Amino acid sequence: MLAVRSLRLSHFRSYQSLDITPDTRPVVLFGANGAGKTNLLEAVSMLSPGRGMRRAKTQDIARTPEALGWKIWAELHSLGQTHQIVTSSEGGARTVHIDEKVTPQLALGRIARLVWLVPVMDRLWVEGAADRRGFLDRLTMSFEPRHAEAVLGYEKAMRERNRLLKDRVQEPSWYAALETQMARFGAEINTNRDFAVDRLTAAQTDTSTSFPVADLEIEHTSQAVSADDLELAFAEDRIRDMDAGRTLSGPHRADLRAVYAAKEMEARLCSTGEQKALLVSLILANARALAQDFGAPPILLLDEVAAHLDADRRAALYDEICELGAQAWMSGTGPELFEAFGDRAMMIEVSERNGASEVQIS
Repeated sequence: MLAVRSLRLSHFRSYQSLDITPDTRPVVLFGANGAGKTNLLEAVSMLSPGRGMRRAKTQDIARTPEALGWKIWAELHSLGQTHQIVTSSEGGARTVHIDEKVTPQLALGRIARLVWLVPVMDRLWVEGAADRRGFLDRLTMSFEPRHAEAVLGYEKAMRERNRLLKDRVQEPSWYAALETQMARFGAEINTNRDFAVDRLTAAQTDTSTSFPVADLEIEHTSQAVSADDLELAFAEDRIRDMDAGRTLSGPHRADLRAVYAAKEMEARLCSTGEQKALLVSLILANARALAQDFGAPPILLLDEVAAHLDADRRAALYDEICELGAQAWMSGTGPELFEAFGDRAMMIEVSERNGASEVQIS
């Protein structure tokens, strides 16, 4: 089992303070828009490596007007062990303590896996490729937390190469070391992404689900995917890239293509409801795969998940979450959206009073 069993916040977003003790059931947050539901989900997302589900800068998270910095304490039950996690920022870089020891953020990925679905993703299939790459990389990191290091390493080397290209530097030796790094990290990125797509595909087809199956394919800008081929391609493309002032091909230009399998229809052409159902299907597939690979289903963060889902689909989603045994944190404007849970979920009302968010367990 993987679950947050205690959560305290100090000066985090709209919360001056918060102290709740969830059980292992799914957690439903309901309340008016702007009450602070998403802020609470974001706090839970900070128990994973990175910048959380909003990708916010640490200085933008602290509650105003105090601006004293922010802090999160959590007790996490993971694979039969209990861990104490403290993460905070006093205006500078975010720090992480696990069991009273200072640790790099990546260490969070070794004890917990979190997957989220937020409203901005509802347009994933009709927006640009960058959003779909980000979605794919987040799912990939749930399988392999070190994928984040490969992405960061690749992007750092590429920025340096792009700087040389813009300055029209001609000396090949200045490019060689950077292109070697890009090729090494790029090949790792490609391998990790392929593994994630394979696991998602298997998890969709190996079980019964009420949600549509998505056929997935990663589209590359060139045939170079291995380290050797990428390094050669970067070298050969220098003149072309110099004219553009940037690197025109590589893993940073890949795209994720999805097809609604039963209809043989590209996701971008599906209805809004169908596109949302495909996203939910992938999140559930991710959870099923992680239950096998990690040993427990991930913590699911589903913000405004009821949007674009009819009553039958909502009920089916709640049934699958309970069958998985996942601790899912969900938000919505009213408790009626979650009636199909019955007593299988912990209901928490979120409201705003005197400029601060507060909660009441109902």
